[in-house]
Amino acid sequence: MKNTELAQALPLTPVVNVAGTMTYLGSSIVVPEAIDAILKILPEFVRMEELQRFASGVIAQLTGAEAGFITASCASGISMAVAGCLTQDNLLAIEQLPELSTPKNEVVVQAGHLVSYGAPVEQGIRLTGAKCVRVGYATQCSAYHLRQSITERTAAAVYIVSHHVVDHGQLPLALFCQIAHEQGVPVIVDAASEYDLQRFLAEGADIVIYSGHKFLGGPTSGIVAGKKSWVRYAWLQNRGIARGMKAGKESVYGTIAALQAWQKRDHHAIRERENRALTLWMSGLQNRKGIRVSLEADPTGNPLSRCKIEVDPAQAKITAWDLCSALAAGKPAVIVRDHQAELGYFYLDPCNLHPEQEHIVLAKIAGELDNAQRAPEPIITDFGQYLLQREQSILRWPD
Repeated sequence: MKNTELAQALPLTPVVNVAGTMTYLGSSIVVPEAIDAILKILPEFVRMEELQRFASGVIAQLTGAEAGFITASCASGISMAVAGCLTQDNLLAIEQLPELSTPKNEVVVQAGHLVSYGAPVEQGIRLTGAKCVRVGYATQCSAYHLRQSITERTAAAVYIVSHHVVDHGQLPLALFCQIAHEQGVPVIVDAASEYDLQRFLAEGADIVIYSGHKFLGGPTSGIVAGKKSWVRYAWLQNRGIARGMKAGKESVYGTIAALQAWQKRDHHAIRERENRALTLWMSGLQNRKGIRVSLEADPTGNPLSRCKIEVDPAQAKITAWDLCSALAAGKPAVIVRDHQAELGYFYLDPCNLHPEQEHIVLAKIAGELDNAQRAPEPIITDFGQYLLQREQSILRWPD
C-alpha cells in the first residue's frame, strides 16, 4: 500500500521522510524479503527458542559474534544487556530486578554519551535497578576518568555510537574496551543506526546492539550480538524485566530475513540513487536567497552523505526552525532532520525516499522559501517560544 493509499484508508497525513531512520516516523521502509517472511510465519506456531536459536546463527554469521538474539528494540536490548551483567544466570536475581540483590550495581558511561534518543540513555540503564555513573565531562573524557570510575561495584560499561553524542573529547571504543577489560568489566555498545555489523565487536565490545528496523529495513526489533556468555545472560532477562520487551515470531523471522537480505543488497546502487537526490537538491537550492547548501558525510562513519541546508534569516526572511515547521505542516508533510535547527541549519537525508519523492521535497522547500519572500514580515519565531510550542505538542493527546 502506497503512502497516499494508506492516508486514504486511515486518517493519516502523508509523510515524505528526509529525516532518516527515525523511530517516530516508523524508522524505515521494510524490505520485501522481511514482509514476505512476516506473512509466512504469522499464521504458524513455532517454538520461540528454536526460532531464536536459528536467529543466533544468522547473527553470528553476519557480525562475527559468538551468539545473538532478537528483542523488541535496540533500547530494550540495552536494558537486557545491562541486566544480564547485573544478574548473570542467577534466576532469583533475574526475577527480583529492579530490586538488586547482587553486589555489583553500577554502570559507567562517558558523560558525553548520556544523550536522549527519544528517551534518556540513562533511564534505560536505571530500569534494571543499576546506578548510572557518569565518567568525565560532557566535552572531555580521559583514560584516567574511566579507569578511576571503575570500582568493585561496577557491573558494566556502556558506549553509545550515535550522531547525538558529543563528537569530540571522548574515548575511542578500542581504548574504552581496553581499560574496562583490564578491570574485568564487560562493554556494551549501542550501535542502533550503524551499517558496520562487525567493527564494534572487532574493537573489543562484549555485546553490541543494533536496530533491526533502521538501515536493515526489518520490522521493529533489536539485535543483540556478542560473546556467548554475556548474550546468554541478557537473553535470560526474558524471565524478568524483559518479559514486556519480547519480540513476536513475526519480528524475529522478519529480522532474520532482513539480515539475510542485507548480504545480497546492492549497496552501490542504493548510494547512486541517494546521490541523485542529493545532486537534485544541491542544484535546485544553491541559488536561493539566504540559503547555502553543501554535502556532509555521516558523523559516525556510515557510507552516506546528507544535504546540509544553512538558512540566513536576514536574507531568507525565515529561520531554519520555522522553515522546518512549515515543511512538516504541509500535505504531504516533509519531515527533515532538524535536531540542530537552532544553529541555523538542517539536513535532508535521502535514505528513505520512495521513487520521485526527491522532487516533492525540492518543490516544497522552494515553495516555502517563496512564501517567506512574499510575506509582509519575516517569519522569525523566537527559539525559546519554538521550544515551548514543541513541548506542548508532546503533551497534547490526539483529539
